[in-house]
Amino acid sequence: MGPGEIEALFTRGDGSYLFARWGRPIVPVVFGVDDASLAVFKGAFEAVVALAGHRMAETDPELGANLMLFCFRDWAELLEVKDLGRLVPELPALVARLQAAGANQYRIFRFEPDGAIKAAFVFLRMDAALAAMEAETLALAQAVQVILLWSSQAFDGTSPLARVGERVILRPEIGAVIRAGYDPVMPAVARDPSHALRLAARVG
Repeated sequence: MGPGEIEALFTRGDGSYLFARWGRPIVPVVFGVDDASLAVFKGAFEAVVALAGHRMAETDPELGANLMLFCFRDWAELLEVKDLGRLVPELPALVARLQAAGANQYRIFRFEPDGAIKAAFVFLRMDAALAAMEAETLALAQAVQVILLWSSQAFDGTSPLARVGERVILRPEIGAVIRAGYDPVMPAVARDPSHALRLAARVG
């Protein structure tokens, strides 16, 4: 990928550039799935974190779990999750907005004082489209989308995944961007578009 393509992955709707990666080990927990699907999601997180050269842990000393993924049938179910309103400010308004939009997924990030990712919440309303996806595909897509703070338009019209025969894999160019973003010499947070040039140099 060239610098322009990489810059677009982290350019916000207002035209500003913002890159961020996780600053602490990732501790995922998945709600609303059976044991088989839970193993698939955990495996996808482990694979993407390993690709990035980042770390996972059994527990986060401050938060317990810092990556929470919820699967459910209706947005209203979120209002019944104990203490979720403490973690997600203005939850009723958010649920109403997502219901009105007919959304089937939503992600919220929390940040460290320096801007690195501290926590993420992933909400998947299992409508017909998501329910029809293979668990491996859905899990890998979600893991990819939380490993970095991509632009909300980063994967509009093009998936970060590709099918090779019977298998679904992470597109190699997206994997290369993830690896470059976690290079120890690169900053955990960047707001200058010149950062995309440095990523491109490492991807190349």
